[in-house]
Amino acid sequence: MKQFISVHDVSDIDALVSKALDYKSDPLKDKKLGENKRIGCLFLNPSMRTRLSTQIAAQNLGMDVIVFNVGSEGWALEFEDEAIMSGKTAEHVKDAAPIMGKYFDILAIRTFPSLKNREDDYSELFIKQFVKYAGIPVVSLESATLHPLQSLTDVMTITEEIQKSKPDSYRDRVKNQRPKIVLTWAPHVKPLPQCVANSFAQWINTWGKADFVITHPEDYELNREFTNGATITHNQDEALKAADFVYVKNWSTYTDYGKIYCNDPGWMLTNSKLKLTNSAKVMHCLPVRRNVELSDEILDNSNSLVTEEAANRVWAAQAVLSEILAPLP
Repeated sequence: MKQFISVHDVSDIDALVSKALDYKSDPLKDKKLGENKRIGCLFLNPSMRTRLSTQIAAQNLGMDVIVFNVGSEGWALEFEDEAIMSGKTAEHVKDAAPIMGKYFDILAIRTFPSLKNREDDYSELFIKQFVKYAGIPVVSLESATLHPLQSLTDVMTITEEIQKSKPDSYRDRVKNQRPKIVLTWAPHVKPLPQCVANSFAQWINTWGKADFVITHPEDYELNREFTNGATITHNQDEALKAADFVYVKNWSTYTDYGKIYCNDPGWMLTNSKLKLTNSAKVMHCLPVRRNVELSDEILDNSNSLVTEEAANRVWAAQAVLSEILAPLP
């Protein structure tokens, strides 16, 4: 693996998931793999789980980790080529990124969309410029349109749940046929990017081992580049019928970019809605607005995979970093 920006950088999703699960059972099995190697984690926006899990994953492989908050701890960067830098930016990525390439063996970067200009955000200029100029492998810790580490974690979590050996009808049924996975929009108090929803759709469609349904209010259609292959409906109750996994996430509008049109609290997942499912396991990437996106009764009951999902972030990141350091044969 030369870089990790999207699912398209992964040749075998199941093999990478298997590697992540192996690290979960034996975290320090490759503690010498990253010895004398250094990873730089650059954050252009705040992070908690992504930052901590990536640091732990790198340390489990023996790597040195340096975290740098771009903008607050250093110069504001310019990303446009041929820019006349007479404004607030003090350094061009064309000058900064090659130096990062000399300091580090892997560069991990977290960017974020403006939600003001769709063309700019979906160009993925920030992360592409680091890839172009750094000269070393780049790992996305979330970009303007995608969150591949989260999505790898999600596929890992679903796989792990299916593989559990407890003999009950739910797991027996899912093992013997394709699980039904539903991505459902949820209300929120502010407009959020489409990154997680885009990425989850891209990975589940590419994985190809589930019946995949996306449900959301009208006007919340995602970019078809990521959703092509999924069944899409505005009827949440219909979508939830017989679901095995329900992934809950808010996103703002794509067509009229970055807006909130509908904030209907009726879209929040509750126990009554969960009764429509096949006792589905519930997932969310966190952070979550309790009793806005998801009810307490869902988050605090045994159907919730949210905590385990977040914990699995370490092993997903460790699998990616190890693949860059020493790819599978």
